[in-house]
Amino acid sequence: MSALPPRLVDLLRASRARRGPLLVDPATSAFRLLNGAADGVPEVTADVFGDVVVVSLYRDLTDAEEATLLDAAVSAWTPRSVYLKRRPREARVLANVAKDALAPESAARGEPVEDFVAKENGLSFHIRPGQGLSVGLYLDMRDTRAWLQAQASGLTVLNLFAYTCAFGVAATAGGAKRVLNMDASRRVLEWGEENARLNGQSVDRYDYVSGDVFDWLGRLAKKGEVFDVVVADPPSFSTTKTTRFSAARDYARLAEAAAKVVAPKGRLVACCNLAGLPSRRFETMVLEGVTRAGLS
Repeated sequence: MSALPPRLVDLLRASRARRGPLLVDPATSAFRLLNGAADGVPEVTADVFGDVVVVSLYRDLTDAEEATLLDAAVSAWTPRSVYLKRRPREARVLANVAKDALAPESAARGEPVEDFVAKENGLSFHIRPGQGLSVGLYLDMRDTRAWLQAQASGLTVLNLFAYTCAFGVAATAGGAKRVLNMDASRRVLEWGEENARLNGQSVDRYDYVSGDVFDWLGRLAKKGEVFDVVVADPPSFSTTKTTRFSAARDYARLAEAAAKVVAPKGRLVACCNLAGLPSRRFETMVLEGVTRAGLS
């Protein structure tokens, strides 16, 4: 018996129809098109970036089932290209699996696309669908970025785990006085600089800092530097030369370190993309961290 539901093309067409206003919004061309069980296809998601679709599998399918799913996506959505990501349940698995087995560089269907621009809330971002599991923009924070853009005028913002700096671009677009973007990877920060320039924003290399976030937070706190808004949107699991981080285990430690550089009457924007972490547990860890930092 197939792991895929019957009438798959109909389910995919219905998922597209549910996106309603997003389909005709000129300010946003990047959004989730298929959301797993909520759209009738458990453990399968699809994100659309303009006319390119990125399908992610959170379970094993046979080669024949993958082909059926991809063909159904083409029939239902008629994209220019479809890219496939096979996502392990734990990020630590990445170190033991060949990258191309999880995230092939070539398109699974349609024409290859190396780099193109997608829009979110009127801002532009470089998308590179063949660049591994992360293609340049995490769509789950679209509303939070819109909130930050609306709030940022005249404020200083610290963007932790910045990746390609979407939060930083949004804050700058909203009139932030200063945005400091921080990530372990210099490569993705350079991608973030490209995004800033794409939106007509000036780039100061001193505001794109690579290194271990916990190490940098300690340095900032020691120097007494504070920010009006601190955004913490970490990966579920990460490893640097000096730190191992698991959102399920270590978020209280992150919240404590981040809270120490929040200005009086400032805000800590704590985010988490670990689906299996109960919201109450997450809130408890954040409260525990800010309490230890003396801010509650």
